[in-house]
Amino acid sequence: MFYREAGDFKTSYQDDNQTFPIKFDRYRYYAVLFAAFAVIPFLVNDYWVNAIFLPFLIYSIAAIGLNILVGYCGQVSLGTGGFMAVGAYAVYKLMTAFPDVSFAIHVVLAGGVTAIVGVMFGLPSLRIKGFYLAVATLAAQFFLVWLFNRVPWFYNYSASGQINAPVRTVFGVEVTGPTAEPWAVYLFCLVFLTLCAIIARNLTRGSVGRKWMAIRDMDIAAEIIGVNPLTAKLSAFAVSSFFVGISGALFFGVYLGAVEVGEAFGINKSFLVLFMIIIGGLGSIFGSFAGAAFLVLLPVLLKNVLVSGLGWPTDLAAHLEFMIVGGLIVTFLILEPHGLAQLWRVAKEKLRLWPFPH
Repeated sequence: MFYREAGDFKTSYQDDNQTFPIKFDRYRYYAVLFAAFAVIPFLVNDYWVNAIFLPFLIYSIAAIGLNILVGYCGQVSLGTGGFMAVGAYAVYKLMTAFPDVSFAIHVVLAGGVTAIVGVMFGLPSLRIKGFYLAVATLAAQFFLVWLFNRVPWFYNYSASGQINAPVRTVFGVEVTGPTAEPWAVYLFCLVFLTLCAIIARNLTRGSVGRKWMAIRDMDIAAEIIGVNPLTAKLSAFAVSSFFVGISGALFFGVYLGAVEVGEAFGINKSFLVLFMIIIGGLGSIFGSFAGAAFLVLLPVLLKNVLVSGLGWPTDLAAHLEFMIVGGLIVTFLILEPHGLAQLWRVAKEKLRLWPFPH
């Protein structure tokens, strides 16, 4: 078989420690990137972008952010929807206050604002953990939604309480507004996802990621060997909230265009992203992609097969979706806690040892 390390020699530490040490993995990675950037933009239409690609790209960024906090650092969070709302409202205020600044810069700055808010709500993690930390982040979720609903300054004193994304361009191409081309918004979100994934991958494989995982595995022992729990936990909250804020900014500005905080960023959004990393795999960047892809494609598949194909009622298909997701969460938690990412690793390992898999 061609999926082997035999003959793939490493001559430096840099080669030995690269993200994809096997050549086949690297070529596959380059092929996926080439298809994503150079092929798909010429094939997509409005339906594919809005129904599949944009939700997948944006939720993948949010899942990566939450996975850093929960999967790598072991800090349970139920406030993802609230932090996405921070990113959305931050980018809205920046877009309306500084219309001449590039929208891409606004998205990054919105992520920075969300990181600051995430650190503030991450302070309780220094004294509490587990269930109590989950309750604290859940309180942050409800507080942030209430704040954006009750303070008119956040939605520029609009009578409806709704925020609407103005038309903005990047390099002369519209990426927000109803007239934006599907390929343009797709590429804009893809660039952010690619950069976020590379940053997250390098952070988790470096000294910062080792500190996070030490805190996750046994925080007292980590502190004894020199890991500062304050900087480790707060840095995890900051990086996680930064990615989640970027996803919230893209979710509002590029995908929806107009939101009401209670409907778009409620507690259901927090649970949805949490389910993505549980099904995809905790402590895995690939698991974030797999979980986001699964929970984005499942409703589309059920709608096209059951509703459009077999004529089932829409509400029945929605209830079936809840049953499938709930069953899978229980199944993965019991049988395979590391989710789809672990199944993928096992499949690759068996392929490497074929025809003698163990």
